[in-house]
Amino acid sequence: MRVVAIALCAVLAGCAGQVADQPEPQVVRVEVPVQVPCRTDRVQKPAFAVDALPIGASIDKQMRALRAERKQRQAYELRLEAAIEACQ
Repeated sequence: MRVVAIALCAVLAGCAGQVADQPEPQVVRVEVPVQVPCRTDRVQKPAFAVDALPIGASIDKQMRALRAERKQRQAYELRLEAAIEACQ
């Protein structure tokens, strides 16, 4: 019986020595990029000037509408690019 008790004490002492030699676990923070869906307001397509022209419109009216539409498209593209930039 004594031999078993001594053997048990030796085993437990050996286990205690191993735990003391190991370093304490440390918490490490790892930052991982995660994709997030883009939440921006939808850019509404404007009513372009050429779309409102009647089918037999004179050439001067067509040219004015085309010049106006060019400015409308430029502004529309700027709003689209701003929406894309907000998501990046």
